[in-house]
Parts: sequence; structure tokens; C-alpha cells
Amino acid sequence: MKINLKALVSGVVLTTVLFSCQKENKTQTTVTDNNAVPAEVINQIQSQGFSTEGVVKVNGGYRVENDIFLSDEALKSPAIGPILRVGDEEQYHTTNLVTGLPRVITISISGLSTVFQNGLDIAVSRYNALGMRLTFQRVASGGNIQIVGADLGGGGVLGQSSGFPTSTGNPASPITLNNRAGAFGSNPNVNWVATVIAHEMGHTIGFRHTDYKNRAYSCGGFKSNEGTAGVGAIWIPGTARNGDPNSWMLACTDGSDRPFNANDVIALNYLYH
Repeated sequence: MKINLKALVSGVVLTTVLFSCQKENKTQTTVTDNNAVPAEVINQIQSQGFSTEGVVKVNGGYRVENDIFLSDEALKSPAIGPILRVGDEEQYHTTNLVTGLPRVITISISGLSTVFQNGLDIAVSRYNALGMRLTFQRVASGGNIQIVGADLGGGGVLGQSSGFPTSTGNPASPITLNNRAGAFGSNPNVNWVATVIAHEMGHTIGFRHTDYKNRAYSCGGFKSNEGTAGVGAIWIPGTARNGDPNSWMLACTDGSDRPFNANDVIALNYLYH
């Protein structure tokens, strides 16, 4: 997820804000020169339905959309399937979802401070409070999803998911949070941290960004359309048909706590109730 600084300007005060995947400064959006990425890779990323703007080469693959890691192997597997649509600024899911419901997904966290430990507990409680057939349980180590810390640089990235559910119906792992000094500020609010973690958890179980169509909605200058890759779009009855500024799956954060809103709950229940 990225941080959006533009939304944090009040008078002469500029506050740093983050959302659940990566953080990005809206006014200083960084776009990677795709000339450094092979054309074949760009085509593979596009065919997967991801934005090709700002692609970053990382160990073992590429980071796309600022907080999704695509391995070299994953890029060779075409994704074909439905997309979940919520309103005009839409909620999307991937082709592969977690299967074997009802199911308890175990999740652990290591190498991160107390605020992240507590943030995970809050994120888990938010999901479990919905009464879905998919629930989470924190474990001391290992688990289906592992949350780890790593230096992801100082470009506004808060964290990244290792991807989306596998073809065998398992959640992606690990989730990596940026443990570089100051990445989350000097004293981050635990509920904001919980929002960031819940956002990354959303990716691991198959959710794309709510502002899939136009990330400028939450990130300002970053105006990419992630594309549909030839898949369908299914609108969820009862959800808003206009912008949804408070969704937990927006690409960029304004630093606020974003528990699941009404559209988020509808989307989650649609997939896992």
C-alpha cells in the first residue's frame, strides 16, 4: 500500500498517511521507467490484469501496483475469471479464491514491534466479527500466512503482499511490512496499523484494490487503470454506485483508521459467507 500526502494537507500542516498495502506521497508519485523491465514481462503483467505503471524489479519477481509481489513463476500463469464489482470505484477479486470453506486461516507475525503485534490482533478481530465461513486465528509461528518485517525502502511503501490465493485455494504468504526506521512514523496509531495489515490480508484472500479503475481516486497523480485482462465484472446489488472513499482496499491511505464499511462487508460476505 502507499501513502497519500496530498490528502493530509490542512492549512500549512502536512501529515504523512498510509493505507493498508503501501504508502505513497500523492504529490510525489514515483513511476518506474518501464524501459528497464523487459517488454515480455510488461506484457505478462498486463495480461494478468495488473497496471504496468511503476513496475519495480525485486528479488524473485516484480512489484506491481505498489504493493503486490508477482513472482517470475506467477507471471507465466494466465489469470482468467470473474471480477467482483462494487459501485463505480469498484471492489475486485481475483480468479483464485481461498477454498475448503468453512476454513480457519492461521496467521503469525515475527520481527516486528508491539504496535504491529496488536494491530494484527485488531485486524483478525475485524474479519472474524463478520461471521464468515473464512476466519483467522493468530498462532505463535508459521501458519498459513506469515507476516514479516523487511526494509522496503523509503519511497512510501508500507508493505506488500506476496500475491493472491494460489490455484490450489490457499492464501498468499508472506505479508511483508516495511520495518525501515520512520516508515510508519515515530508513533503509529494501532488502529491505522490494523487497517494496513487488514488491507494486506485482503490481498492474500483475493481482493484487488477498490480503486482498481483509477488509482487517482486515492493516490492523486497515480492515474493508472489496472485493466480487466478480458475478465468479466459482477456488480454486487445494494452497494454504492459512486466513489467509496473509506474502503479498506483503496490503493493509498490518508493515515486514518478504516474498518470495513458497508460496501466492504457486502463484498467480503459475497465471497466468503
